[in-house]
Amino acid sequence: MLIALSVAALAFAGRAPVRSSSIKMATYEDKLGVIAPTGFFDPLNLSEDIDEDTFDQYRTAELKHGRVAQLAVLGYIVPEVYRWPGDIAPGISFASIPNGVAAIDAIPALGWAQIIFLIGAVDYWGFLGDFDVGKPDLAPDELETRQLQELQHGRLAMLAFLELLRHDSQNYVKPMFDGLDHLITGLPFLYK
Repeated sequence: MLIALSVAALAFAGRAPVRSSSIKMATYEDKLGVIAPTGFFDPLNLSEDIDEDTFDQYRTAELKHGRVAQLAVLGYIVPEVYRWPGDIAPGISFASIPNGVAAIDAIPALGWAQIIFLIGAVDYWGFLGDFDVGKPDLAPDELETRQLQELQHGRLAMLAFLELLRHDSQNYVKPMFDGLDHLITGLPFLYK
C-alpha cells in the first residue's frame, strides 16, 4: 500500500517512478506520440523486443484506428440531429433506423453486407492511409506538431466512442437510466 502511494505521489509530482531491473526499458520513448504526463505508455509491454518496422506497423494501426474512431464518433452523433434522405434498403428509410445500439437489429442483412464490404475495402486497400493530395507544405517542426495532434485526437476519439457505446448500451437495456432522453445531453437546443 505504501509503495503504491509513493508511486502515485511521484507520478503526480511529475517525476516518473524508477522501474525495476526486471522490466526492460522501451527503446521507443523518443517517438512521436510520447506526451506528458503519461510519457511512454505501454502497460502491456507490446513494444518490448520488437524491431522498428513492427513498431511502425503498430503506430500505423493506431493512426488508422484513431481515424476510424473519429468517423465513428461523428457517425454516432450526426444521426441525433440529421437524417439522410432516401432508403437504406427497398422500403426501409434512413429515418426509420434508430440511433446507436438499437440500429443493430433494425439494419437489414443487405445493409450489414454493404457495411462489412466497405470496412474490408478500406482496411485492405488502405483508403484511410497517407494521401499526398491536399497536404500543406509545412516545416518539419510544424508537421510533427500536427502529426502529434492527429494521434491525440485519434486517442481521444477511441475513448469517446467507447463512452458513447457504453452510455447508449446502458440506456438501451434500461431506458432513461440517467433520467435523460437524448444521447447528447449537454446541447439540448439540438433537439428543438
